[in-house]
Amino acid sequence: MGLEEYQRKRDLGTTPEPPARAGKSAKSLRFVVHKHSASHLHYDFRLELDGVLKSWAIPKGPSLDPSVKRLAMMVEDHPYDYGDFEGVIPKGNYGAGEVIIWDAGTYAAVGAADPELGERQLREGLRKGDLKFVLSGTKLNGEYALVRIKGDKDNTWLLIKKKDQFSSAVDVTLQDRSVVSNLSIEEVRAGQIPRLAPAAAAEAAEPVGPVGPDPDPMPHRITPMLAGSVAEPFDDPGWLFEIKLDGYRAIAEIENGQVQLYSRNNLSFNKRFPAIVSSLASLPVTAVLDGEVVALDEKGRSYFQLLQNSQRTGEPNIYYFAFDLLYLDGKDLRAEPLLARKERLRSMLPEIPWVRFSDHITEYGKQFFELARENNLEGILAKRADSLYFAGRRSGDWLKIKIRLQQEAVICGFTQPRGSRKGLGSLVLGVYENEELVYIGLAGGGFDEAGLKEMYAALQPLVQPESPFRQQVKTSMPVTWVKPVLVCEVEFAEWTDENVMRQPIFLGLREDKDPRSVVREIFPAEVQSQARHEQSTDLDADAGEPAAEKTAAAETSSKKGGTKKGEESVVIDGQKLTLTNLDKVFWPEEGYTKGDVVDYYRKMAPVILPYLADRPESMYRTPHGITEGGFYQKEAGDLLPPWITAKEIYSKHVDKNIRFLVCQDEATLVYMANLGCIEINPWLSRLQQLDYPDYLVIDLDPEDIPFEKVVETAIAVREVLESAGAESFPKTSGATGIHIYVPLGARYDYETAGGFAKLVATLAHHKVPGFTSLLRSPKERQKKVYLDFLQNKPGQTLAAPYSIRPRPGATVSTPLKWEEVKPGLDPRQFTIRSIGERLERVGDLFQGVLGPGIDIERCLDRLQNG
Repeated sequence: MGLEEYQRKRDLGTTPEPPARAGKSAKSLRFVVHKHSASHLHYDFRLELDGVLKSWAIPKGPSLDPSVKRLAMMVEDHPYDYGDFEGVIPKGNYGAGEVIIWDAGTYAAVGAADPELGERQLREGLRKGDLKFVLSGTKLNGEYALVRIKGDKDNTWLLIKKKDQFSSAVDVTLQDRSVVSNLSIEEVRAGQIPRLAPAAAAEAAEPVGPVGPDPDPMPHRITPMLAGSVAEPFDDPGWLFEIKLDGYRAIAEIENGQVQLYSRNNLSFNKRFPAIVSSLASLPVTAVLDGEVVALDEKGRSYFQLLQNSQRTGEPNIYYFAFDLLYLDGKDLRAEPLLARKERLRSMLPEIPWVRFSDHITEYGKQFFELARENNLEGILAKRADSLYFAGRRSGDWLKIKIRLQQEAVICGFTQPRGSRKGLGSLVLGVYENEELVYIGLAGGGFDEAGLKEMYAALQPLVQPESPFRQQVKTSMPVTWVKPVLVCEVEFAEWTDENVMRQPIFLGLREDKDPRSVVREIFPAEVQSQARHEQSTDLDADAGEPAAEKTAAAETSSKKGGTKKGEESVVIDGQKLTLTNLDKVFWPEEGYTKGDVVDYYRKMAPVILPYLADRPESMYRTPHGITEGGFYQKEAGDLLPPWITAKEIYSKHVDKNIRFLVCQDEATLVYMANLGCIEINPWLSRLQQLDYPDYLVIDLDPEDIPFEKVVETAIAVREVLESAGAESFPKTSGATGIHIYVPLGARYDYETAGGFAKLVATLAHHKVPGFTSLLRSPKERQKKVYLDFLQNKPGQTLAAPYSIRPRPGATVSTPLKWEEVKPGLDPRQFTIRSIGERLERVGDLFQGVLGPGIDIERCLDRLQNG
């Protein structure tokens, strides 16, 4: 096009826009996205090519979602210098209005290592109307394509994000500030002038050199700045939000090609992580960085236990994520605003092995928190954009908002083991409150045999006669006290009313933590609620001791005591079982007992077993009835009777194999009922194809809204599925919701199943948006029906068809005809007393979920083509 059209449209004597002249970047090609409030708000997408900025106007702005295609209207070429323009185009001029640099960075042709070849490839793509490129910016990263709409000669294109690690459903246009001045359009309109003129902006993007004859001295052995805790995420334009990494906090000092990498209590990591040290040593700077050493799983998520076990396992995916720059080439930056420090860090940190820049978003903390929760991350950090760096201080300018219930704890002692367990039973744990150690619970789960030996050996030199606690600590087994110098990380289900952790699981030792810095963490209420539901644990709920130990003790007691009141010996499938406490009341109002639960599952075994066979079980045990609450036990332990099928399955979450019970027959079903499993929770997939579920599920979960709205939502889901040509089967949840199953016949993996479930849930939400929600947090969906599509993941479970629920009335999760899903439906009518007669009358309505399954590709075509 050239710049003639640009020149013709503007009176450069009356507008601050740059003159019509060409230019060229010294190294990589640049891209710029302007946010432009002219007659209509839009985004101007500009790519440097042949000395000018090729430009497209995008009304709705770029997207990170590969399923979204944005209309992009090609406009006149702009001068190279326009990439630095930010300000106000006066009224009366073409494009009058406010302009900010919404994003900027570099770009390149896809797959072209040679720059000249890449430019030729870009020119050819532009000519053909199929331009593919990779962006490296602040907000936009990864592969994109600009595709001209067929039949249009010039200017109508589509901007499409390609699926890669930068893809996301988050609306990136919610990040509405300039990457240069940090101003919004509204602030520029109100008269604020961008802080950085174009020349200063270019200078700020370059590494800072020595500042003169008297450079600042380089700081050494820095104790990192710490974050306080806050319970709830929040939105604020003056704050940055980062992913909370789950690893070792580490300071890196780089000087004359030498690196010192050390923990926050000054322990050297140089020998532990030599690859990171070598990579940092390649940087031609004198600098001090703050960051975190983490081990990443295959989805790029950090897990402390992976890092803890790395020396034993040889875990290769260990990285240093740098999130702050404290000193650079003679300049101490700790008194500069955080945002400026991070932008300097981004500019000076090239792509090198084993080192990454820890990025951030601005303003939208709530949405970022939900995204982190959906991806099972540890949490997020909130930091004031203008915060200074105060070494060694815990500041309210930095806040952590946790998702996974993990707690640092000081090891204060260990209990004597029970049964066949060797070395120690449980760790006795504490935290500091007002400079005093306070007891917070016992952790006995999370150890394998080698780990138990290592921990026992590590504690022996620390044994002392007196307790480190001022308060008296009561345990069911004798305690050996130790000096409180070791710190560990645990995951747990919730804080009890006594401020003790329920069901803590040991994750690993924290070599990087000073015991005196260990304090009680704060968690959002809904996070604790969710953790109670999903906690993977091998602990007994009563005393926090390992379940295997307590089971062994109970079995010994039973053998000595013989049969007594409330006990019964039965033979089922050729196996002898001793059933205990059968007269224990589980439902106080109705008077139903544990014996009623056992009787129900014996009668229902023929109809329920097809939905349990070959599926790992997450046992939800309620041994004291519905008023006392229950706990999840995924780890079956080593003391199952030999006739019960068990399967070890590797869990990435805890970095070990978990031994799951598999319910193959009536005897096993009754064995589970005898453990207090009122509710039965199988996986969606079977042992033969663990990564391929037999069905997908959409769980309709109401939050303080009448059941009639659940029914309306279910009908909306059915309408979407029918339009896709997909068969579906509803059932009551047994509580307040409805579960909708779609048979897949184990033809698709969990990711594909989950993607289709998300699409169906989203389309159903658009049908009844007034009272439905796709937000997981209960706080964000008050008086809404939550369309939960996130159950479609390995290891996730729902109450099985015909499972009892530990709810008032002893309700049962009951398959329905779609004709029954209508106003007046009451899930409370289906109970352990009524379900037998119903089965005789209507039969098993759920058999179709085990059928051959739908064709997702065909369903997607039908949805797309209407």
